Amino acid sequence: MEASPQAAKKDQRARLFRIYNYYRIVISLLLVALLLLETDLVGTRLHNEWLFQATALTYLAMNIVTGMLLLAGYALRPWHITLSILADIVAIHLLAFFSGGISSGIVNLGIISVAAGNILIPGRVGIFYAALATLASLVTATLLLLQGLSGVDDIVRAGVMGLIYFAAAFLLQNITRRLASSEQLASERARSIEELEQLNHQIIQRMHTGILVAEPNGALRMANAASGELLLGERTAAPRLTTLPQALKQRLDQWLEQPGERTPPFQARNDTPSVQANFMRLDSPLEHLVLIFLEDTGKIVQQAQQLKLASLGRLTAGIAHEIRNPLGAISHAAQLLGESDTADDGDRRMAGIIQRHSERVNAIIENVLELSRRRTTSVRLMDLGEWLAGVVNDYVETVQEPVLIDLKLSGVPGSARFDPSQLQQALTNLIDNGLRYSRQRTGRPQLTVRTGVTEDGQRAYIDVRDYGPGLDETQQASLFEPFHTTEQEGTGLGLYLARELCEANQARLFLLESGETGCCFRITFAHPGRRALDFSASGANLTGNEP
Repeated sequence: MEASPQAAKKDQRARLFRIYNYYRIVISLLLVALLLLETDLVGTRLHNEWLFQATALTYLAMNIVTGMLLLAGYALRPWHITLSILADIVAIHLLAFFSGGISSGIVNLGIISVAAGNILIPGRVGIFYAALATLASLVTATLLLLQGLSGVDDIVRAGVMGLIYFAAAFLLQNITRRLASSEQLASERARSIEELEQLNHQIIQRMHTGILVAEPNGALRMANAASGELLLGERTAAPRLTTLPQALKQRLDQWLEQPGERTPPFQARNDTPSVQANFMRLDSPLEHLVLIFLEDTGKIVQQAQQLKLASLGRLTAGIAHEIRNPLGAISHAAQLLGESDTADDGDRRMAGIIQRHSERVNAIIENVLELSRRRTTSVRLMDLGEWLAGVVNDYVETVQEPVLIDLKLSGVPGSARFDPSQLQQALTNLIDNGLRYSRQRTGRPQLTVRTGVTEDGQRAYIDVRDYGPGLDETQQASLFEPFHTTEQEGTGLGLYLARELCEANQARLFLLESGETGCCFRITFAHPGRRALDFSASGANLTGNEP
């Protein structure tokens, strides 16, 4: 924590007074040394050698004691400085009185004392120092004149010394004020720069774009919170980034070789979004560092899809009435044809095909209409294990055929903030898909549902693992796109809607792994302490279940 301006000023005053006291000790030692020398050698004639000796020794002792107190950490107060300056002025003029008077030269030391007082404590007290020193010089010269030890010219010298005292006081006070003003201006500018730096830091940390500063060898200098989320799956994980992930390092190497080329998107881990990296050199003198911007391409694609689906929904809403009237007539006619006594098996089979496809068209219209409607999430904190056990039991009891769902609950309690109805809808879509594809490969509708907590212990997750044929790379690339399906009778909106519902609740749905023995989808929830935003989810009440 930085010291306040007043505390910094006190510390500076204490340092200056400590230096001044060293000067006082040296001067008092020199004055005592005069006693050991022949006075004729220094041109000094002592009027009273014994009192000069006593005053010099007392002055030395006082300065040594003051120095020891300062070394011991004694708290210095302004009145201590004032008392010391006054003692200096009195001691110097006593020494001048016991020696050669104003003309001895010792009185010139008073200029330093007055100057030091005006530096340490500027203001009216500094003028008082000059006035006291002037008065002491005049008193000294007058007393020596009355004793016949000096002439009238010493009175003139005392007056000149007074002018020097006041000139030193005014000059140093003016310089001190200017220095204080400059120091205050520098302090305010430094504080403004520090506040601006903190503001920039907060802005960078709260940006949704990942920002990193790296060296060409991949060592990281700085990473904001968004980069931790895009590369490690959690915003709080940014401090753990010390080097670039391998996928990002490869793209940095590509850019260094061909700066004009745009590198392809990448995914650092299965549980992180697809990311587009952009690179640029910093300006001098940091041109050896590379600034990296990370953009979540999934959000861009999602926004484009939402705009497309919203437009499609408005279009469908406009023509739904005209489509449903003939569609209803076709469906009714096919039903009557299938129930006719004169229809043979071929006619009934064709009527069934017409009926099924009429229902499919109607389901597509319903789903697209729902995509254009926004419904607010109702988020609450749930015990994931208890809630999931109830949902699975309800699902098993309501389906028309026997299914096998192996529910594995983690021993670590998991909590999540989610809209229960929307989570149930997303989970139902995943379970429907898993059971259907497991039946295709194994002949039995079975899957495994498991709960757990991420490695950092901060977020809960749900895994839905099926035993189907798996997905190839081409199918995985477009898995969550709307209207993409591998089934002839599917709408292609099930997984897309499930992911939309998860993202509306600040969770993430992704394909964890895929192989010949099936796929595993994972829903990773946000930290339970993180409040979900109040925004709407597209298709918040859809029941489509085909991928």
